[in-house]
Amino acid sequence: MTDETLLLKPSNRIITWPNFVSLIRLLTIPLIAIQITQGHLFIGLIVLAISALTDGIDGFLARRLNQITKLGQILDPIADRLLIVSSILALGFAGFLPWWFIIVVGLRDFILGVQIIVLAQYDYGPLPVHFVGKTATAMIMTDIPVLMISGMGQSWIFNALENFGVALAIWGVALYWVAGVIYIKQGMRLIRQAHEEKRDGE
Repeated sequence: MTDETLLLKPSNRIITWPNFVSLIRLLTIPLIAIQITQGHLFIGLIVLAISALTDGIDGFLARRLNQITKLGQILDPIADRLLIVSSILALGFAGFLPWWFIIVVGLRDFILGVQIIVLAQYDYGPLPVHFVGKTATAMIMTDIPVLMISGMGQSWIFNALENFGVALAIWGVALYWVAGVIYIKQGMRLIRQAHEEKRDGE
């Protein structure tokens, strides 16, 4: 979902078209990981493309049908995080990425995933996306198909793609953590503000 959807008032509805599309995206995540680990990289790319397509469709439907929901605000970022983590894990098992990279990315997403759930308890939706976060996510999401394509051949072109993918991964994860620190600070500020408002209202 885009920043525009965050400006609309979310409802408590569960069964909506945007949530159904988000569910489809969640179901594609294990399929992508399975295809990567089994070496079916071309099929994995196709499923990844479908997953990326649903990411735009759910936000469009939410705005078009005015079906912004609290559940959708949680599902959407969690689906994005799970897609990144599961794909990177699969690439690690396939030998395309070092394990330190996987641990660093996974730790960041675990922390922010917990924060999303905590913020939802205070009726806060996902935090506004910071441009650093957008850049980092775009780099990592670009890196996943680059590394998958690099595994489809043995020539110098595929080797060059693999080297480019590793370099892109290192820069992407650095920005990923910079954005993570920004989001963590923003979330802590909102939680502290909610506690202060509750204390003032007593």
